[in-house]
Amino acid sequence: QVQLVASGGGLVQTGDSLRLSCAASGLAFSSYAMGWFRRNPGRESEFVAICGGDNTNYADSVKGRFTISRDSAKNTVYLQMNSLKPEDTAVYTCAARRLELGLGLLARNLDYWGQGTQVTVSS
Repeated sequence: QVQLVASGGGLVQTGDSLRLSCAASGLAFSSYAMGWFRRNPGRESEFVAICGGDNTNYADSVKGRFTISRDSAKNTVYLQMNSLKPEDTAVYTCAARRLELGLGLLARNLDYWGQGTQVTVSS
């Protein structure tokens, strides 16, 4: 059974940093691109970052502020979020997509996703 367990969310102030973690189990980690998408009521879901192999892809809204990385020894993917803004407030969910399906930033062709973790940025 595949599980993606996200953690690290919280309430922070504008300009602060947070690091989200997502521990994966039950899948061949190296065969999947891992990414994060976010949902905020009143806004469309947005796929913010994905990594696979040696490549990464970021949404323009987070480029330069967020960094995605993965630790294959721990089957864990991270999202380092710096210079947080109120508009980053959302539920962040990690997801897995088979590498051959690419690193596109549309929330489609996802093989697995986990529960979300809430990030709230106060102004």
